[in-house]
Amino acid sequence: MQSWARRIRVPLGFVTAAVYVFEVARRPAHPTAIAWSLVLVLPGLLLRAVASGTVKKNRELAVTGPYAYTRNPLYLGSMLMAAGFAVALLSWPLALLLAAGFAVIYIPVIASEERFLHDTFPGFEEYCSRVPRLIPRLTPAKGLSGQTVPPDALASDTPSGGFSFALYRQHREYNAALGAALLYLSLLYLRPALETLLDRFR
Repeated sequence: MQSWARRIRVPLGFVTAAVYVFEVARRPAHPTAIAWSLVLVLPGLLLRAVASGTVKKNRELAVTGPYAYTRNPLYLGSMLMAAGFAVALLSWPLALLLAAGFAVIYIPVIASEERFLHDTFPGFEEYCSRVPRLIPRLTPAKGLSGQTVPPDALASDTPSGGFSFALYRQHREYNAALGAALLYLSLLYLRPALETLLDRFR
C-alpha cells in the first residue's frame, strides 16, 4: 500500500497543481478569503517548524514539544496549510482533491512509519496509548521519555527534547515557508499576469 501511495504521489501532485492554477486563473482573488486562510496556514507553518526542530528522524522517539500533543504534527501542519489554501481560493474542487490526496497518501505512510517505530522503540506502545495519532490532545502528555536507537550510538550535538534551529535547517523546513509565500503571491498576481499575457495576443 505504501509503495502504491508513493507511486501516485507525484502524478497526484501535478493534478493538484493543475487544479490550483485553473482555480486561480478562473476567478479574481478574494481578499477576505485570503485573510481568513492565514488562520489555518500560519499555525500550520508554525507547527511544522517546531516539529521539524524537535524530531530526530529514525534516531530518537520524539515525545516532547508538539509530539506531546499529537504523534504526527508534521502531517497535521501540512493539512492545516492545505485547508488554508483551499479556503483562500474558495474552491470545493481543490478542497476535495486535497482531502482525497491526504487520505490516499498519508494514511498508508503513517501506518508504515508507525510499524517502524513500534519495531524500533520499546516505548512507542506507551506513547501511542497516551498521545493521539492526529487530532491533538488539549494538554501535553507528561512523563514520556524519548529513546535513541541504538542507545548512545548516534551522538548528536543537538539536545534531546527541546527545539533545535540546527534540526530545522537540516530538515530544510524553511522550504514550507517559501512555498507558502509563493502560493500567496500566485493568488494575488497570477490571474492579472495571465490576463496581461492574453491581452498581448489578442
